[in-house]
Amino acid sequence: MANTLKFFNKLPQSLRSITTSTPRNDAWLSKIFVRKIEPTKESHSRMLSDKEIIYALQTHNFKPDSKIAYLNTIKQTVDLIKTQDSLAAAVQLVGSWTVNVGDQDQALHLWKFTGGYEKIDLYNEILNASDDFKKILEDQGKLVRSRHLQYLLAFSYWPQIQPRQSSNIYEIRSYALKPGTMIEWGNNWARAINFRQNNDEAFAGFFSQIGRLYNVHHIWCYEDLNKRKETRESAWRSPGWDECVAYTVPLIREMHCRIMVPTEFSPTQ
Repeated sequence: MANTLKFFNKLPQSLRSITTSTPRNDAWLSKIFVRKIEPTKESHSRMLSDKEIIYALQTHNFKPDSKIAYLNTIKQTVDLIKTQDSLAAAVQLVGSWTVNVGDQDQALHLWKFTGGYEKIDLYNEILNASDDFKKILEDQGKLVRSRHLQYLLAFSYWPQIQPRQSSNIYEIRSYALKPGTMIEWGNNWARAINFRQNNDEAFAGFFSQIGRLYNVHHIWCYEDLNKRKETRESAWRSPGWDECVAYTVPLIREMHCRIMVPTEFSPTQ
């Protein structure tokens, strides 16, 4: 109780007034960070994203002794898509990485589908009918421990994705939010992102549509780990950043970060 009160007293006055507005007949500790979200007739996706572009995030855990062979199956998939005239303009690999800190036998691949779910349906139809693709999937299945796919939308307030040319590291910070808090998350991060653009480290920001729901992924780009440290310390010195963090932390159920390095065939380096 003492630690909870100590943290509560450090919150901005505006947040303290919201948390203490909970009726007394509720359990105080369980309700301290619950904030009322007004009903809306607009879907979260329409309110938070203004692009008719769907992103697909593949997360693959490969066997420790199969990294090179596994990555070759992804490269083969990229090359196969380029041979399909109806897909080449609509389906694009945005980034491909292996994890350096986190699960070190893991790879993430970010795909962009221009044209919405119609193009995803076309992609699945064409590739599922391809014997070459079936062979790639068969080979890949022998090399991985598990696979997960999410369809995502980009936050409208996030900077447009721009490929990096020089050698960089990437950090993906993944958040599992409490159901019903996505609008509030977006409202706060629309302000918070302004504190993190001075060094052009903001690469991409997404929220999930299909797959694990109420998931948010922020991807940051840095020259190296030391630059990451300096950039994050600089943000904490910016007036207003601490308040944005204070508002968003109570919305999170779980979070973790991974440091990634681009694959040789990744469009962004």
